[in-house]
Amino acid sequence: MKINEKPQRVVVTGIGLVCPLGNDVQTTWQGLLAGKSGVDKMTIFDASTFPTTFCAEVKDYDFRPLLKNPQLHEHGNRGTGFAVGATVEACRQAGIEVETDNPADGIDRRRLGIYLGAGEGSANDDAFFNAIGQAWDDENRQMDWKKWAQVSFERMRAMHEMEQEANMPAGHIALLTGARGPARSCLTACAASNQAVGEAARLIRAGKADVIISGGTHSMIHPLGITGFNRLTALSNRNDSPQTASRPFSASRDGFVIGEGSAIVILESLDSAQKRGAKILAEIIGYGSSSDAFRITDMHEQGRGAVQAIRSALADAGITARDIDYISTHGTSTPENDSIETLAVKTVFGEYAKKVALSSPKSMFGHLIGATGAAELITCVMAIRDSIVPGTMNLNDPDPALDLDYVPNAARKMKVDVAMNESFGFGGQNDVVIVRRYQQ
Repeated sequence: MKINEKPQRVVVTGIGLVCPLGNDVQTTWQGLLAGKSGVDKMTIFDASTFPTTFCAEVKDYDFRPLLKNPQLHEHGNRGTGFAVGATVEACRQAGIEVETDNPADGIDRRRLGIYLGAGEGSANDDAFFNAIGQAWDDENRQMDWKKWAQVSFERMRAMHEMEQEANMPAGHIALLTGARGPARSCLTACAASNQAVGEAARLIRAGKADVIISGGTHSMIHPLGITGFNRLTALSNRNDSPQTASRPFSASRDGFVIGEGSAIVILESLDSAQKRGAKILAEIIGYGSSSDAFRITDMHEQGRGAVQAIRSALADAGITARDIDYISTHGTSTPENDSIETLAVKTVFGEYAKKVALSSPKSMFGHLIGATGAAELITCVMAIRDSIVPGTMNLNDPDPALDLDYVPNAARKMKVDVAMNESFGFGGQNDVVIVRRYQQ
């Protein structure tokens, strides 16, 4: 940005979503408003011997019918397929052409960027575990690494292993759209896609790009992923009632429900959107980021990182807490997160905390890990559009220590002009994005 040049306003011109409640934005939104659950028994692999046997899976999804050349993305992992589909939906709404060498949409591809919060892909489980099984020397109780390398070389597929890298979904989106501008990926756990959106907005504000395809994608529903979260005791074990297992802010909450999916938002400078005649859905006005500098898996007891991120986002937006109509919480349904997030909101909002509406979409579509922040940002955009906020489902036994308005068990009609989206990830990463109804 040149000296004395005004920062660009950043608007949202397209949204796309693939998640356990639906394979597009509208289906998902209707599911959220109806209080539906995307949680059920795990089918991606046999989890019958695991402490947690359920999850929130994307169902019956195939991106290939959306494309003229799906073979270009055939090696992509599960998360990449979701990202390709969500990008097509978002680009079509924004009037951005895909799969063409000669686009006529008014966008200079050198100034079309990508910023994703994308998770690592899954390993080739059959080959990986088969190699371990064949290379284990039971007599000597040790691995025969030469044998492991031999079996792995025979069984593992090079393209599949390469697609585990977290930057690969961005590469597929670049191929799909022709984007040749700034290309960045971050993997900051549960905060990744909210961070991606916030930092992408800053790039546009500073004049580094005209349009950025942002958001996130992730799937950790595989044996290693589920094992890791079970070992952390982070997942709910409510195997007798999967649909009610995600119960944020409830006294009986016992962990989150892992999900998967992709959420894509098209961010654009106001000048670019107006020049192209794109329909503006909302405006990104604030972003705050911080680290807890505490423990790897625990939030600071006073929520100091979350408090700082919220205050930074409000300052960046040039507004006060009283200007916020709705908060899309991180709301994971873990004992620690819900208590400390509530404390952080009270610390910043003071007496007004009890007057603002908060809810957790994770109670319905689960925790989408790297994609969750952008998915919840999309619910904020839809809440602004339709003047209704999704409820927090399964909140039948409120925790008496958590006394804010969590919009229990049903959507609520209300005017939403300004919404705040909170994401807090393992490692102490905190990211908050504020979105507002667009006003000319």
